Amino acid sequence: MPSPRTGATLALATCAWLALTPAFADTVPVKIGVLADMSGIFSDIGGKGALEATLMAVEDFKALPEAKGLTIDVVSGDALNKPDVSSSIARKWFDSEGVDVLVDLPTSAISLAIAPLVQEKNKVALFTASGTSDLSGKACTANSVHWTYDTWALAHGTADAITRGGGKTWFFLTADFALGHALERDAGAVVVADGGKVVGNVRHPTDTKDFSSYLLKAQASGAQVVALANAGGDTITAIKQAAEFGIVESGQKLAGMLLFISDIHSLGLKTAQGLQLTTGFYWDQNDQTRAFGKRFAARSNGRFPSMNQAGAYSAVLAYLKAVAKTGSAKDGAAVVTAMRAAGTFDDPLFGKTHLRADGRVVHQMMLVQVKKPAESKGPFDYYTILATIPPDRAFRPIADSDCPLVKK
Repeated sequence: MPSPRTGATLALATCAWLALTPAFADTVPVKIGVLADMSGIFSDIGGKGALEATLMAVEDFKALPEAKGLTIDVVSGDALNKPDVSSSIARKWFDSEGVDVLVDLPTSAISLAIAPLVQEKNKVALFTASGTSDLSGKACTANSVHWTYDTWALAHGTADAITRGGGKTWFFLTADFALGHALERDAGAVVVADGGKVVGNVRHPTDTKDFSSYLLKAQASGAQVVALANAGGDTITAIKQAAEFGIVESGQKLAGMLLFISDIHSLGLKTAQGLQLTTGFYWDQNDQTRAFGKRFAARSNGRFPSMNQAGAYSAVLAYLKAVAKTGSAKDGAAVVTAMRAAGTFDDPLFGKTHLRADGRVVHQMMLVQVKKPAESKGPFDYYTILATIPPDRAFRPIADSDCPLVKK
């Protein structure tokens, strides 16, 4: 039996140990930085909606038992779709404002610039709005999580379906930046693997207003499929001008390699009807997604969430649960390890989900077709789900990854 003095010493040691454990810590500060396109051509697919989705995730997390002791702050910034501006904001947030994690990151070029910075500072990047599959390939880091979609998944959904359906010759109209290049590369590989042929391509700058010269080249190519390897406002403008040029009426098919429900809303069903696309989220898929979609719309002037905005919600929720397990947000790599250690879980928006060693978050994807105006029953009732692609087929096999963190 210990002496009174020994007993007191043990009690003090126990109290000190308990004070350092997550369950007994007084407060665990977490600061989330939503770095999105707040004013440019990608603002509808992320932007203020990504911020709103992040705030919803924080609210929902705070209702969970494990949230006790965490104090969560959210800040936001406009990336202006420029890697240098985004890197400057991120560095300031990390060095002087105590931000622990970045969310959204609106372009692949921005994400490829941010990934090494996040690793250097041992923070976390939740890439929920950028597409290049290099983020879980040669550019992967132990601090990066690539949620929502990537160019490999989009290519193997849309390009595979269209090529197997008879669209054997392709012409790419490609945005001249990292995402466009990756979309063309990955989709072109699928076309060739399926027995098709890429007969030409043309590249355009971001935020192009006049696609006439590019569309004339696409028409002159005689390709069965004109693939739009771009995003946001560029895709909307290209589709509208393609209609003016009679691209589809002349017998060519338009393939949107990266389309969002906000794009369909801007185009209108009369223009967008019949388009096939691949998405990781659709608000009207099931009861859980419908509940989230309607709640989001009530807070967002009636606009329903894009897959990027849904990705921000799910990624932030999973991140906060991992912080609660580790007891601190200060070691970014440790938090990502905790996210991976969660194994396969039921995400409320994406279904069965897990984080791989290469930073790729794996979940189902869907091949959908845009409804005709007469088929739509209400606001944002835009998609018919043609096929659900299971997680093990939706993303590049990890055995094929060139991520240096993956053991061969």
